[in-house]
Amino acid sequence: MLKLAISIVFSIFAARNNKIMKIVGRKNEQVTIGKYLNSSRSEFVAIYGRRRVGKTYLIRSTLNQQFTFQMTGIANVGLKQQLTNFHIAIKQYDETVHKPAENWLEAFQQLINYISKSKNTHKKVIFIDELPWFDTPGSGFVPALEHFWNNWASARNDIFLVTCGSAASWMLNKLINNKGGLHNRVTHRIKLNPFTLGECEELLQSKNMVLDRYQILQLYMVLGGIPFYWDEVQSGLSAMQNIENICFSENGLLRDEFNNLFASLFKKSEKHELIIKALAQKSVGLNREDIITKTKLPNAGSTTRLLDELEISGFIRKYVPFGRKKRNSIYQLTDQYSLFYMTFISGAKLMEQNNWQLMIDNPTWRAWSGYAFEQVCLYHISQIKKALGISGVLSEVSSWRGGSNENKVQIDLVIDRRDQVINLCEMKFSISPFLIDKNYAINLQNKIGTFKNETMTKKSVFLTMVTTFGLKQNSYATGFIQNDLTMDVLFD
Repeated sequence: MLKLAISIVFSIFAARNNKIMKIVGRKNEQVTIGKYLNSSRSEFVAIYGRRRVGKTYLIRSTLNQQFTFQMTGIANVGLKQQLTNFHIAIKQYDETVHKPAENWLEAFQQLINYISKSKNTHKKVIFIDELPWFDTPGSGFVPALEHFWNNWASARNDIFLVTCGSAASWMLNKLINNKGGLHNRVTHRIKLNPFTLGECEELLQSKNMVLDRYQILQLYMVLGGIPFYWDEVQSGLSAMQNIENICFSENGLLRDEFNNLFASLFKKSEKHELIIKALAQKSVGLNREDIITKTKLPNAGSTTRLLDELEISGFIRKYVPFGRKKRNSIYQLTDQYSLFYMTFISGAKLMEQNNWQLMIDNPTWRAWSGYAFEQVCLYHISQIKKALGISGVLSEVSSWRGGSNENKVQIDLVIDRRDQVINLCEMKFSISPFLIDKNYAINLQNKIGTFKNETMTKKSVFLTMVTTFGLKQNSYATGFIQNDLTMDVLFD
């Protein structure tokens, strides 16, 4: 059905223009945009997501560059420069505009005058990229946008206003959840998430690159699902060689990306970085009080806002441990690149060659690879549930901590199912089939026993292993492991 829907959307676009840009992944988003584009009313669509995730590419590719008007905000400039930017953009479409607007109300009126002259019978597509950058202090941009939509565009049935921005917190707080004139005016919102492993595999295949899934998994543990980063992967090189080039070479894209990443998304980004650095040191995560202690940030709403912004932007996750209250929430670093940067790139002697090869299989690498693989699995929970055959079963996903100070127990993925079963998932990264020896078997039995005793669950508890190449068969593997999943299920 999804393929048919995409085919219909593309056929609609093809009717307007014979040339269609092919895009990897984003199938649901393409169908959604196509549906809104062809609705019977004017639409105001807001697309948000973290930096480099492909928002602009999605819009330009899906809409095939068929814009009635488009402009892109400029970072770190004032009102005058942004209005000049608008004037340059509008002049490309309407040569009758001779004088730059003095304010945003006048600028949007110029846009109204231009669109009103259009004889195009299809939706008029207006694309405003990096919308948050236009909202400079005292600029009056948001009220002018409100006036443009409320008093003109929404009264028509042929306007398709699509906006996007990397500052996800601004997109949500100032636009989507606006309490003023734009309250409930955004007709649709689309959060653009990083690629899954399957989509990254599809991206490489579209470029005729041949890498097996273990190699792709290694790259994903470093790059995450950020398409812009994957564009740096070179054909003919192994995952190890690509990581060396992208992250450690003098001109590698991700060698200095961390220094620009947060500054481009947040004001006073040094505080966001403090939180990232604190979480990178604790794989099991930290509660709010621990974060405040480690970062010296104030115990105030401003710190909660920082945490919310990082969560909205996809750098950290907040979860309530199984059986606990919301006040016991734990924050965990989930951004693959940030974790890799803090663990390996920051402080590395980057003038040396073979940085990455020299780090392989040392204790730091083993700790990182285990945690990074866990985070990959947690991002692919829907794929794990599908492999377990429980996609249609109502369930809640969480983590759990328990045990005494001398015998602490951590279970990173608990799937609590409505059919009276709980899956306790252990995730292990290895270069060969994973061996459950006697000591590890005792550890697993202790985890199950502690979980049952402390939660007092009456449900059946299934132990599920998710590993790279599956389990090496022995009496321990066959004795009490209910589900043996390999990395292949994460690509589905």
